[in-house]
Parts: sequence; C-alpha cells; structure tokens
Amino acid sequence: NTPSYPTYVAIKGTVFDVSGNTAYAPEGAYHVFAGKDPSRALALSSLKPEDCRSDWEDLADKEKQVLSDWFTFFSKRYNIVGQVRS
Repeated sequence: NTPSYPTYVAIKGTVFDVSGNTAYAPEGAYHVFAGKDPSRALALSSLKPEDCRSDWEDLADKEKQVLSDWFTFFSKRYNIVGQVRS
C-alpha cells in the first residue's frame, strides 16, 4: 500500500477499491487481503495468508453464505473498479 497507488481487494473476482481504509495498509489488521482475491479466507473467517485464495466453490453452503455476506458488505461500502481476469 503506497499513498500514490490505490489498494484493491477482490471478492469472487470483483475488484473493490479499499484505498481509504487503513485496515488494508501494511500495518493494518486486514493487510493480508490487499492486492488479492481472498474469497476463501473471507468465507472461512480466516486471516491466514495461505487461505487468501480465490477458490471458494468447494466450500460448504454455510461458508458460501458468509462469503456472500462479505460481498454484500463490500458492495455497499466500496467502489467496484473491475473484474479479475485469468
């Protein structure tokens, strides 16, 4: 997170601009999510770097609902700036 560059977090391939939130800065609580699609970690309520992956389709319905709730939260709070492309 550099002041002259935006900070992005993707969820289910949708990219959100979280630049204004210091929680995603290098010393912030959610820095592990910055610059990634941490869908799996969000679904599992995990801050472990190894869980910060984009794959989530194999998770249980309960975790998929948690991820959906996070997506809704981000959608209401942050601007969508794009989609992750393979």
